[in-house]
Amino acid sequence: MYYILYPFLWLISWLPFRVLYLFSDLSYVLIYYGLRYRREVVSQNLRIAFPAKSEAERGVIAKQFYRNMIDAFVESIKFITISKSAALKRCSADFSILDQALSYGKPVYAFGFHQFNWEYVNVLFPLHLKVPFIGVYMPIANRAVDRIYYDFRKRFGTVLVAATQFKEKREELLKGQYVIALAADQNPGHPANAFWMPLFGKMTPFVTGPAKGAIRSDAVMILNDMQRKKRGHYHFSIRVIADSVQGLEPVALAARYRDELERVIRQDPSNYLWSHRRWKYDWRKEYGGQEMSVE
Repeated sequence: MYYILYPFLWLISWLPFRVLYLFSDLSYVLIYYGLRYRREVVSQNLRIAFPAKSEAERGVIAKQFYRNMIDAFVESIKFITISKSAALKRCSADFSILDQALSYGKPVYAFGFHQFNWEYVNVLFPLHLKVPFIGVYMPIANRAVDRIYYDFRKRFGTVLVAATQFKEKREELLKGQYVIALAADQNPGHPANAFWMPLFGKMTPFVTGPAKGAIRSDAVMILNDMQRKKRGHYHFSIRVIADSVQGLEPVALAARYRDELERVIRQDPSNYLWSHRRWKYDWRKEYGGQEMSVE
């Protein structure tokens, strides 16, 4: 399947962005109105996050979300062949903050969010850094598609490791100074082994590994806020959240991430991945989340 799909997408990737966006516009009509892809999931998520907004207001957010999501997909096809210069014209970042974080001589844990288009992190960061840039990713179920994404994500030097293999490869990868990128808004595999805390007022599980790993490595913690400036153009806003995580409880560090996650979503609701079932698990008293609700 890979050898059929890849050449086809490789040819498409040479098309100019303006042509790809025409395809995106047509796909939006099909996916939103025809297939109605995950419309109920998106609606339910938006009702939880923005109960004070009207159905019409949430509908506007949902429609723009679908446009952004489909744009991100066609942009991902472009990553198969995009040049360094073309990518840098479309995505920017102030790396002085990251340089400052690296000046401490410690590893840097870069916590991100599922904002569009997060794939640019695999272009900008390795091109800028003089230390290894490690990207932890969740494998895609379709093996052919997963391999295509793997190929273009590592084109500019990102060292990729699947989340499912991270534990066994951790000692090999985490040597010396490095920057590791983690999207900590994934659902945990086991809700009982999660940090439970309110997100938009609803008890929500957060994976424990990123916070525990940052503390274990005595890392500097930064956050990458992906801002959509206009169609196809983005900016990474990089902020240092903790220049020393020693002495912090993992749940306290996770709570800082939770606070930032809610902030960036409120700032631009349509630029977040609402088709992801963030509240797929219901909280139970035995999970012990109440005492973990750190402000």
